[in-house]
Amino acid sequence: MNGVERERQIVEGAITFFAEHGLAAQMRELAAAIGVTHTLVYHYFPTKQALVDRVYLEVFEGRWKPEWEGLLDDRRLDVETKLVRFYVDYARTVLTREFVRILIFSGLTDRSITDRFFGKLGDRLFPRLVRETRRYRGCRSRARTTAREHELLMGLHGGVFYGGLRAFVYGQAIHPDHPALDDDRLIADRVRSYLSASVALEPAGTVEPVTARSAS
Repeated sequence: MNGVERERQIVEGAITFFAEHGLAAQMRELAAAIGVTHTLVYHYFPTKQALVDRVYLEVFEGRWKPEWEGLLDDRRLDVETKLVRFYVDYARTVLTREFVRILIFSGLTDRSITDRFFGKLGDRLFPRLVRETRRYRGCRSRARTTAREHELLMGLHGGVFYGGLRAFVYGQAIHPDHPALDDDRLIADRVRSYLSASVALEPAGTVEPVTARSAS
């Protein structure tokens, strides 16, 4: 193998290894699983954190689609259509064994991956979803996301992700009929329930900011 191929072998092996054994595993164990020496791994990645950072770029940053933001910003589409289209594609993109398990393992250790990924969600995704939800219920306020708005959104977003937890962490089918994690009918049901519940929030134009900084 040339250098590029060898580096790719290490990165792909690390993704598979971390998804199976977690981020706390030793580099010697990782190297043995890949079939190379730990000295060779350190040749390409001087520290374990450097390898973890590369895995983050491959598994998380590499799957982020800028067109998601364009979809949510498209004023020609109604809110329900936008949210359903977004979450179907989001589920199709991120609900993989590697993505789900590495994210969970990171949350159980140093959170270096979870903090970066949730920071990205908080900067580029959640504000758009809150804005569209307010649009759906006729609210034009640009105030900071309230605690109720945030938690209602987390119910939708977390509900979609929970399918991946059941499949790749708990080893449970989401239903005996084995629907796909990105089943558009199931996601549409979630979105409609979420939007219906949002109507019960503060009336249009009366949204007040929370005192503490919202994660979204």
